[in-house]
Amino acid sequence: MKILSIRTDQPEAYLGLWNGRQMLTEKTWPAHRELSNTIHHQIEAILAKSDLSLSDIDGLLVFKGPGSFTGLRISAAVFNSLAFALSCPIVGTSGDNWQEQGIDLLISGKNEQVVVPDYGADANISSPKK
Repeated sequence: MKILSIRTDQPEAYLGLWNGRQMLTEKTWPAHRELSNTIHHQIEAILAKSDLSLSDIDGLLVFKGPGSFTGLRISAAVFNSLAFALSCPIVGTSGDNWQEQGIDLLISGKNEQVVVPDYGADANISSPKK
């Protein structure tokens, strides 16, 4: 089972590519405020490094938080869209062992269909100026 994992709750983003419980490759990059501009290129790059394409992915794993509102929102939106387009399962996990937990869930057949980020608090939305 080929699994793509992502964590974007910090300024440095992370992607992991797994074959079951065996890591094939991983990648980090300083995404910070450029995440929405770099995420698709980084996904393509990590897949190309292992001679894979998106159609080879059997499961998606998202670190769902808590963390940065924008970072978590972007990764969840991209991976939820990929899960729908590829018709593959998706799960979201948290904590120090998020990847191990998520891989176990995917291997056991779990599919959340949509991962909802956990920001750890209500979003801090400023009031309109007018």
